[in-house]
Amino acid sequence: MHPVHDVDALLILATALSSKRRPGELVEIVAAADLLQNNIPNEAKLVEAFDRLAKAGLIKAEGGGFMLTPAAQEIVTGLPRKAENPERLFTIKDRLSEYNIKGEHAGVTIDPADVTVAIQAHRAAEKTTAKNLLVPKPKPEAEVHKPGQRQRKPMPARKRRD
Repeated sequence: MHPVHDVDALLILATALSSKRRPGELVEIVAAADLLQNNIPNEAKLVEAFDRLAKAGLIKAEGGGFMLTPAAQEIVTGLPRKAENPERLFTIKDRLSEYNIKGEHAGVTIDPADVTVAIQAHRAAEKTTAKNLLVPKPKPEAEVHKPGQRQRKPMPARKRRD
């Protein structure tokens, strides 16, 4: 697939995050993109990327949402788990550059107004106190001991009898 844009790799990884068990809605994909890059690409770039990836056979519209095709799932599998997001995006972009389009696929047309609504809904959800399930859990800084769970004293060493 040539040329490969940064938005393409971001969209593939965001779709993979948001559509684990069911097709990811546009708001969920936008939330995942924001989580990955701390920035949401503008509407025009997202609309172009959806259409470009659908024509390449990597994303398909299904049931009011979007899913990765098996070819795109192969691109995403085997990513380093402990790698930072920029490294993951670079790996996906590298794999996309090696990908060859097989056959013709239907494009996905998304209204830019729908993308704008999804971005605004995501930004409104950030301001509420509701939990965003795509945000990783914060790790505690120090060990927290629960009350009533103290460590036992070690057993004294047995004295040897000679």
